[in-house]
Amino acid sequence: MVQISPWKIFLILLVCAYGVFYSIPNVMTAASVQKMKETLPAWMPGDTINLGLDLRGGAHLLYEVNMAQVFIERSEMLQDEFKGEFRKQKIPFRPFQTLKEGVRITIENAADLAAARKIIRKSDTRLSIEDVDENTLDVTMNDAYLNEIRDQTISTAIEVIRRRIDELGTTEPIIQRQGEDRIIIQVPGLDSKEVRDIVGKTAKLTFHLTGEGPKRGPGERELPYAEGEERQGYEIIKRRPIITGEMLDNAQPTFNQMTGEAVVSFKLNSLGAKKFCDVSTKYVNQRFAIVLDEEVISAPVIREPICGGQGQISGSFTVKTAGDLALLLRAGALPAEMEVAEERTVGPSLGADSVEAGKKASLIALVLVLIFMVLAYGLFGVMADIALLVNVALLVALLSTLQATLTLPGIAGIVLTVGMAVDANVLIFERIREELHAGRSPISSVDAGYSRAMATIIDSNLTTLIAAFILFSFGTGPIKGFAVTLGLGIMTSFFSAIMVTRLMVVLWLRKKRPDILPI
Repeated sequence: MVQISPWKIFLILLVCAYGVFYSIPNVMTAASVQKMKETLPAWMPGDTINLGLDLRGGAHLLYEVNMAQVFIERSEMLQDEFKGEFRKQKIPFRPFQTLKEGVRITIENAADLAAARKIIRKSDTRLSIEDVDENTLDVTMNDAYLNEIRDQTISTAIEVIRRRIDELGTTEPIIQRQGEDRIIIQVPGLDSKEVRDIVGKTAKLTFHLTGEGPKRGPGERELPYAEGEERQGYEIIKRRPIITGEMLDNAQPTFNQMTGEAVVSFKLNSLGAKKFCDVSTKYVNQRFAIVLDEEVISAPVIREPICGGQGQISGSFTVKTAGDLALLLRAGALPAEMEVAEERTVGPSLGADSVEAGKKASLIALVLVLIFMVLAYGLFGVMADIALLVNVALLVALLSTLQATLTLPGIAGIVLTVGMAVDANVLIFERIREELHAGRSPISSVDAGYSRAMATIIDSNLTTLIAAFILFSFGTGPIKGFAVTLGLGIMTSFFSAIMVTRLMVVLWLRKKRPDILPI
C-alpha cells in the first residue's frame, strides 16, 4: 500500500514553502527588495541571486608582479645573513655587490675563501657559487630557488588581493594566476578604478626610529613625506624597522577625540606590543616615523612608553582614505609591487543582453518540458510539471540563500537541470505503465513503480553529481558556477521528482480510489 507518514508530509510542504517564499525576491524590483529588507525581520527572505561579471558588468584587470624587485630583496637578505656569519667567523670582506639574482662577495684574504664557501653552502643548498677571481665569488639562486620564490610571491599576492576585495562586500571575484608573474582580477559590480585603488597599493607599513643628525649616517636612509602631509621634503630614518605590518592584529578607521580628524586606530599582536613597549621605553622624547609604501605619513614624538599595544596613525586622511588604509592594513601588505598590464570595464549592457537571453532559454526549455510531460503522461504529467516548478523555485531559493554568483555557464546549468529534472519521473511513470500492463492494480503499480525505479534514479543522479563535484573541485571561475547550479539542481530535482510527485500521487489515490490510472 502506498503511504506517507504525516511528519513526512509536513516536511515536504515546509521545504516547498521555503522554495516558493525565498525565490520571490528574484522576481521583484530592486526597490521592492530593498524595502522588504528594511521592513521585514532579518530571517525573512530578502536576498537575491548575485550576477557574475558577464551578466552584471564589472572590472577586469591584469596585473604584472615585479619579480625583479623580489629577487633583489631576497639577494639583500642573503647579504645580511652572510655578513653576520662572516663577522662571527672573523672573515674580513669588502662591501658586497647586489646582483640581479644573487650577490657578489669579495674576501680580503684568498686563504679565507674556502671557509666562506662552506658558510654559503651551509646557508642554502640551492645557491650556486661561481669563481670570479681568486678573491671574489658570485653567489646566485638556482632555477628551483627562483621558481619557489616566484610561486610563493604570486600565491601570497593572490591571497592578499582576495582578502582586500572580500572586505569590499563583493561576491565571487575571480582572482587567479596567469603565466609566470601575472594575476587576473575580475570583480562584478565595481569599476576598474575602485579595484585599482584597493589592489594597486602595496600597503607595506613599517615603524622606524628617525635619524640622529641632520645628515644621513650609516644604517640610515632618506624617505619623502607623503603628498598632502604638513611636513615637506625628506625624513632621515633608520633602515631597520622596529615594527612591521605583520605585527598588526587589527586596524579600524576612527576619529581623534581631541582634533576630530580621521585617523586609523591599530592594535599590535603580542610580539609587536612587547617590541614597541621596549623601544618606546628606551627612546622617550625621540621621534619615530610611520612609513607606508616608502613614504613617511607621520613622525610623532614618543612622549611616554607605549605598552598597551594600541595606537593611532594620523595624517592628512579623509574618512574614505582612512577606511581604505585600515582595510589594506587588515588584509596585509602585498609581497611585491604590481603594475597594471591590462585594464577594462565590462559594461552593464552586455550583462543585460546576456541575462535576457538566459531568461528566454530557461523559459523556452521549461515550457517545452511542461508540454511534453502533459502530452506523454496526462494527469501524472501535470503532477510532474507542478513538481518541476517547485524544483525551479527551490533551486533559485538555494542560490539566493547561499548568495551564489550566477554566470552564463550557471544559467546553462539551470537550463540543463530543467531538462533533467523530469528524468526521474519519466523512469517512474514508465515503470508504473509496465506494472499496469503486467496486470497489477493501480495502487500496487504505483508502489512498485516508485520502489523499483529508485535504484536507477539514484545511480543516474549520483553519477551526474560526481561529475559536478569534480568540475567544482578542479574548475575555476565560470566552470565552478556551472558545477554549483548543476549540483544543486540535481539535489532539488531528486527531492521534487521523488517526494513531491509521490505526495501528490498518494493524496490523489486516497481521494479517488481509481480503477484505471490516467497515465
